[in-house]
Amino acid sequence: MFSRFIVGHEVWEEEKAEHAKYLIRKATLSQGIAGKPLVLHSDNGSPMKAATFQATLEKLGVQSSFSRPRVSNDNPYSEALFKTMKYRPKYPFKGFTSLEEARRWVDKFVKWYNKEHLHSGINFLTPYQRHYGLDKKVMENRIKVYKKAKEKHPERWSNNIRNWELPEYVALNPIAEEEAKELLNKSN
Repeated sequence: MFSRFIVGHEVWEEEKAEHAKYLIRKATLSQGIAGKPLVLHSDNGSPMKAATFQATLEKLGVQSSFSRPRVSNDNPYSEALFKTMKYRPKYPFKGFTSLEEARRWVDKFVKWYNKEHLHSGINFLTPYQRHYGLDKKVMENRIKVYKKAKEKHPERWSNNIRNWELPEYVALNPIAEEEAKELLNKSN
């Protein structure tokens, strides 16, 4: 959620717990986060709730989080990703002719999404830049460019330059500050 970076993906012909287990293991190892605090938010599908998959998550130190039943927008970040995917030119609305073709298309999409797509939700950075800490330098440069432009042509500016700050954290369905304080007071 923080960077919108796709840390792992797979395409299979069927939905199985073994495939989900493989994907999570591959993603946590590739990111060097196996055993570190991590939450996997998913839908309520049977592969995501399967005992073998849950055991794998537990071994990897990953906590499960599930969407609420019949709430399709519980994870707006993944919903936005799927919308971006479906609105790409050449999206295969008629399907794929083979598993290999589907895998090639998804690989190409993920590469584009992570490294080329300037994401509006993270101030027009690529997910790759945000995920790997390259964002601060990019934003510092943008601020310099905007300040120079404003100095050169102040008549084009009605106010301050755009706010290029990025949030320090993001949350899925965050609770209001007052609610958090109330919960903290009850626990003390």
